[in-house]
Amino acid sequence: MKKITVIGAGNVGATTAQRLAEKELAEEVILLDVVEGIPQGKALDMLESGPVEPFDTYLKGTNDYSDTKNSDIIIITAGLARKPGMSRDDLLIANADIVKSVTEKSVEHSPQAIIIVVSNPLDVMTYVAFKVSGFERHRVIGMAGILDTARFRTFIANELEVSVKDVDAMVLGGHGDSMVPLVRYTTIGGIPLTEFLSKDKIEKLVDRTRKGGIEIVNYLKTGSAYYAPSSAAVEMVESIVKNKKRILLCSAFLTGEYDLHNVFCGVPVRLGKEGILNIVKLNLLPEELNALKKSAADVLENIKKLKI
Repeated sequence: MKKITVIGAGNVGATTAQRLAEKELAEEVILLDVVEGIPQGKALDMLESGPVEPFDTYLKGTNDYSDTKNSDIIIITAGLARKPGMSRDDLLIANADIVKSVTEKSVEHSPQAIIIVVSNPLDVMTYVAFKVSGFERHRVIGMAGILDTARFRTFIANELEVSVKDVDAMVLGGHGDSMVPLVRYTTIGGIPLTEFLSKDKIEKLVDRTRKGGIEIVNYLKTGSAYYAPSSAAVEMVESIVKNKKRILLCSAFLTGEYDLHNVFCGVPVRLGKEGILNIVKLNLLPEELNALKKSAADVLENIKKLKI
């Protein structure tokens, strides 16, 4: 890939741009924001770290969408961050307007791009970008499941005092309080989690995972998580750029998969150079499928609040 644009130069966007540059996933990374000076200053600062890290990616900060022309991937992080006491859904209307505007301006200059959405509420904002862009569904993807799964894996590893590398997990559903951590698919070194922990302890880790975002918001007071979200977005980019065809948990537009229709929801997908190559169908137990449907219903309820 020659060019990746990150829209939104706040903590999530700037950290994403930094990781993209350090991994040399593009020849050029554009960091765009509406605030004059912020993207320019941050991009220049990152660029000057190149000789030390080292990397040869060129970074440019801008307020002008024409600088994003012919981007291969557009990562949307723009939007308001959560504050203590706010749910992701509280951000709904304000961020929908932002994502709508951002998407319109981006696709005008990069009609062949793949869009990755990070803005909250994630699944609804991905739906907004999908509808506004007019792109095929495989080219509009939401970052959610990788982050939720990373949190679940972290909590398990810390509880058991094992390496996170040995913890495999899967969290489906919307990126919110109704997300669905699948305990049945969670293993440590290939051994089921249930061999290590009681049902009560597992449920506590599941609950903490669902509340993982607000736990950080409550600490920060004036912002939300950005290190882990940026890592998750970049993992998606790497699979696309290098055509790794990895199976990753992403928010995808479902048209019958898992008996869900016209909704973005977190499911396992195979990611390659064209975006989503296919959606992986799991044989869920009735209670797992019901939980996934409930999570998707929450997303649909919020989609209906928008005039898209």
